[in-house]
Parts: sequence; C-alpha cells; structure tokens
Amino acid sequence: MARLGPFGQAPKLAVAVSGGADSTALALLAKAWALRNGGSILALIVDHGLRPDSAAEAILVKDRLEARRIEAKILTLNLLGGARLQETARDARHAALAQAARAAGFLFLLFGHHAGDQAETVAMRAARGNFGLEGMAGWTARNDILVLRPLLAVPPEALRAFLRAEKMQWVEDPSNADRKFERVRIRQDGGGRAPADAGPRRAMDQETADFLARHVTIRPEGFAVIHAESVPPGALAALLRMIGGEKYPPRRDSVAALGAKMRAATLGGVRVRKVQKFGGGWLLAREPAACAPPIPAAENVFWDNRFRLLAGQPGATIGALGADAAAFRKGSDLPALVLQTMPCLRVGGDIKLAPVRFTPPAPATTHPFFN
Repeated sequence: MARLGPFGQAPKLAVAVSGGADSTALALLAKAWALRNGGSILALIVDHGLRPDSAAEAILVKDRLEARRIEAKILTLNLLGGARLQETARDARHAALAQAARAAGFLFLLFGHHAGDQAETVAMRAARGNFGLEGMAGWTARNDILVLRPLLAVPPEALRAFLRAEKMQWVEDPSNADRKFERVRIRQDGGGRAPADAGPRRAMDQETADFLARHVTIRPEGFAVIHAESVPPGALAALLRMIGGEKYPPRRDSVAALGAKMRAATLGGVRVRKVQKFGGGWLLAREPAACAPPIPAAENVFWDNRFRLLAGQPGATIGALGADAAAFRKGSDLPALVLQTMPCLRVGGDIKLAPVRFTPPAPATTHPFFN
C-alpha cells in the first residue's frame, strides 16, 4: 500500500470481494491496514445471478465478513446469457463496483489480483500481440475512482496460508477449474509469463503527461484543444480514447500518422478540426454520428460512456442535443460541433441541458503532473 499512495487522512477503502481466497484475504489485510491508518473499509460483493446458488453464496460471504467486523454490501446484477458472457459480466461488475464505491464516498477501490493472475494476464496478452506485456498496473485511475491492486507481487499460495492461519473460510468458484476458459488453461498448463520491464511504458506515460500539461486544454464539456501541430502518439491515443469514450485507443499506426502532422480527420469516434477559439489549435470533439442513442434518464446512469447523469428525471431520456443544438447557440460559446454532442434531457416536447459530469472510462493520463 505504501507504494500506491498517498491516501490522505482517514483513508476509505472499498474492497471487491467475490468470496474466493484472494479477495477474502485482501479484505482482512485491508481492514488491518485501514485500522492502523485511521481509516475504514467497505466490502462490495457482486452477485451476478448466473448460478442458482449465487444469491445464497453472496449472503454467506457477507455473513463471514461481518463476523470479522467488516461492513459489507451485496450488489445484485441481472445478467442474461449469450456470447462473450465473461466480458459482459466483468464490465457490469466493474461498473457496479465503481458506482457503489462512489456512492458511499470511497475514492479507492481494491482488487485482489495476485502474482498468479498477473502471470496469466501477461500470457493472454502475449498471445494477442506485444501490447500490455507489463501486466496489470497496481494503480489505475478509472472514471472518478482509483483502482488499486496491492497484491500483485504476492503468490496465491501465500494468501491461502494467511487465511488458514486466520481460520477464515473462503468459497471455491467451480469456473476456476473449467478449461473452456483461457485463463484456466494457462494456469493448469503452467503457461504464465513474468511481466516485462515497465520502464518504457512509464517513460511514455511521463511523456504523455508532460505534453498534456503544456499543450492541451481539456474541457469538462467532453472535448479537448491541442495547441501544437504534432502530438506524441501516446498523448494523442489517450485523448482519442477519452473523448471517444472508449476503453482502447484506435490502431497505433493510424494514431501515429495523424500525430506526426495534425490535420482534419475522424478517428475512433472523434472528429479533429482546426479551431480559433480557446487559444486556437486542433479541436478534438465527439463525432455526432457516433454518439450513443438516448436512454432512460436514471440517476447516475452513464450515457455515451462519457457522461454521468447527476440527477435523474422520471419519464425523461438522456441523449445528444443533435439538430436541436441550433436553439442553444446564442447562449453558449461552445463550437457547434461540440454543442451537437452535448447530453440533454427530453421529456415530451421539452428539451434542456442535462446535469452531467464528464466521466470517460479512463482519464487522459494516470501519471500525475503539474501545469
């Protein structure tokens, strides 16, 4: 934890607990650390609803944690089967965990990934190319919370030994032995790989942070202006991912070609064009045609994977202003392109700008910097 701070006074840690050995050990360790540092923890248990006994299992995990005086909350998902179920479940789980942590006022969300998980992740990424071979990061900014993985250097055997010494039980997930999953095959076949040197990635992150601090204006309306005629590929990829609301940036060769000499283009759901406002430079704004369709305006809902609605309105939808932006031009200094993509509430024939916070899947950089 010392390498992942600072945490401020009375740190509040939310812990994702599946009930398995790794996350259960993390909950006990996090409790001890929080108490030593004048803080508190909240265990968040996700019931995916995909197995008949999942609800009872979640209650069992909650009871075990509360017996150790750990506050716990169950988050129930309603997932349907289908293709890419594991990916769908993971995305829904992470979104539910982040929302619950945020709603409870917890900035830090801890996951129990350990050294074995890291080796398997690197092996899976290596099978798909050379990107991300440094493995999972111990510290990641996601939306408006910080994800921490303090156990990445700890072997799973040590965590189980710790639980046995603590006389703490855990749940064994049957899917952890199912060879239809790539991760299980790698684990059983001993195919894990050690992470590569993270030095080059850290250097790129530093370059990205330095460029953003000196040459980029990022606006809370969900757009950015680059005050330069060329952009390092890492910085441009990060901006495109953020403005486009994507988990991953566009192809690296496309990003590098655009960054070498900025020009009008559309890439990764983001339109790039010259602008005179905001100090002049290259505007990066959401492509109107790429915006998500309207959805019900429930409180804390995410629209277009970029904006979180702060106050819901029953019966209304949240979507892009679109062609109705013309009615708002006189009262706004935003470029027409940006205004078209701003979220608005619609109920009946009434339209008004939505109370939202720009919350992309990941910030432009997770490397701290000062302007």
